[in-house]
Amino acid sequence: GIQVPIDVHLMISPVDNMIKPFAEAGADYITFHVDAVDDIPATIKLIRENNCKPGVVFNPAVPLGNLADYLDDIEMVLIMSVNAGFGGQAFMPEVLEKVSAVREMIDASGQSIRLQIDGGINLATIRQAAIAGADTFVAGSAIFNSDNYQKIITALRTASE
Repeated sequence: GIQVPIDVHLMISPVDNMIKPFAEAGADYITFHVDAVDDIPATIKLIRENNCKPGVVFNPAVPLGNLADYLDDIEMVLIMSVNAGFGGQAFMPEVLEKVSAVREMIDASGQSIRLQIDGGINLATIRQAAIAGADTFVAGSAIFNSDNYQKIITALRTASE
């Protein structure tokens, strides 16, 4: 069969007790909201100990804070471009500044870290996100509300290049 990485975004609190079950279920990446844990380095370490690639998530209103301190230890930064919770919300263009800031931090670190964006990603917004520096995109409603998944996914890929 086709092998694809499984990317698990834990939008829960507490986080730590759910890492092992998701790792055992086959997760490759596990990302968590920085404001949902008490000890970010400990959660990152726990994800690594469970043989997964750790990442951190920022909701639109959550500041980047001391993200630079963790760049040596993570493999993904996810910027939410809606307030996490449910599908179909409109993209918040003000998060593009945050994406650009994270792109600069990642590039300055010399690390190979994915910069993911999730929320309101469609043909219009994916291009803006890519220009801002995102390289990994989560699209839900844009795909599932389409009549032809293959056609829209191809169009999204083209728009992001």
